[in-house]
Amino acid sequence: MKAKGEYKMSGRPRIAPRWAGGVALALLIGGATRAQENAPAPTALTLKRAVELALQNSRDIQIAKIQASVAQHAALITKAEFLPNLYAGSGLGYSNGIPETPGGQAPSVFNMSYREQVFNEPLRGQSRELQEQAKSQRLVLDDVRNAVIVRTAAAYLELAKVRHSLDLLQKEQQSADKILGVTQERQAEGFELPVEVTKAQLTRARITQRILRLEGRQDELEVLLRNQLGLAQDQPIEVTPEDLPGAADQAGADLIAAALENNSGLRLAESDVRAKEFRLRGEKRGRWPIFELGGVYSRLSHFQSYDEFFRKFQHNNYNLGMNMQIPLFSAHTRAAINLAQINFDAAKATLANKKNEVSAEVRQKTRRVRELDAAKEVARLELQLAQQNVAVLQSQFDEGKASLRDMENARLEENDKWMAFLDANFQRQQVQLELLRAAGRLENLFQ
Repeated sequence: MKAKGEYKMSGRPRIAPRWAGGVALALLIGGATRAQENAPAPTALTLKRAVELALQNSRDIQIAKIQASVAQHAALITKAEFLPNLYAGSGLGYSNGIPETPGGQAPSVFNMSYREQVFNEPLRGQSRELQEQAKSQRLVLDDVRNAVIVRTAAAYLELAKVRHSLDLLQKEQQSADKILGVTQERQAEGFELPVEVTKAQLTRARITQRILRLEGRQDELEVLLRNQLGLAQDQPIEVTPEDLPGAADQAGADLIAAALENNSGLRLAESDVRAKEFRLRGEKRGRWPIFELGGVYSRLSHFQSYDEFFRKFQHNNYNLGMNMQIPLFSAHTRAAINLAQINFDAAKATLANKKNEVSAEVRQKTRRVRELDAAKEVARLELQLAQQNVAVLQSQFDEGKASLRDMENARLEENDKWMAFLDANFQRQQVQLELLRAAGRLENLFQ
């Protein structure tokens, strides 16, 4: 007799119905299908389109635009001193004796004042300096745009290279598996030493390591591109191997002349010289008279006790005139001139150094492009030789004169030469982009 709550288990395990496994498999397949349907469609990009999206969505460019706007509005503050400035006001206070405000003016129920600088060369020099600095911020914006173009184009080209290399490494892995299998069979039959098996295993492990490294780099480049282009973090990206447009190949002498005219860093240095020259010119003219137009209107009242101190009283009072100051001796003016002169000399020296640096940079990068052209040609010929060797071994293999291991080793070498060619081509593209940026020819490349 069984106690309450007890149950009897059969000694044989219970077997689930066959339809239960089918249902589970159907659910898994259905879930995977729905996940694929819900996944966003990949975005197919060309190099030109990627650059266009980056210029539209880059946060760095947005920040540079804000900074340029801030500099422009800051320059308007000093410029506003040479425009009409009208103020209105009133006040309340106590006076004992002749009625006057703490500022020295007559107390009024309502007053208006007018100020406008007519001739003030030190202040005008500061204003023109700030205006030139605001213009230089637009040059900074152009430099940021060029940096975004280089970063986006380099990431796009490298991603295409990495994905091509991964395809080649997958083929290498298949060849390494075949070599390892053949070597293990021959070792089991006594035709190979164990060291040959270890070598084959090492080759396969190295290929796996390279695959993992490139997969990590691929993920980094995809994240970078999505951020630059303003895409969602889970948006797949499709890229195609491309070369830079033909306009990227230009003579070194033409690029040096273009750099001296269009290089953003050089234009910034030239703008700084102009700004410091405006300031120096204004400070030197600080010995000249200063003219300021001004006027005051006041509405007075009897309760302010004017009739106790003055014979005549009227409610409405105004004055308008020109205030002139002639600096007979001003230590401030002398010190300001000396400071402006030092800043101007420093700006000119910086400009001269910048010209030499830009010229040397363009020459160095031009030579580097020629060197990488030669390296790319060597890599191309080595790849061509490896492909021809594969073709020869394929014929011998078909005739039974070459082994499978020899054939797969040749394919491994061909894939290695392919990746060396891709690396050489990408290195050349990188330096080419940097050269065009230094020459100020980058933005026109993708128009």
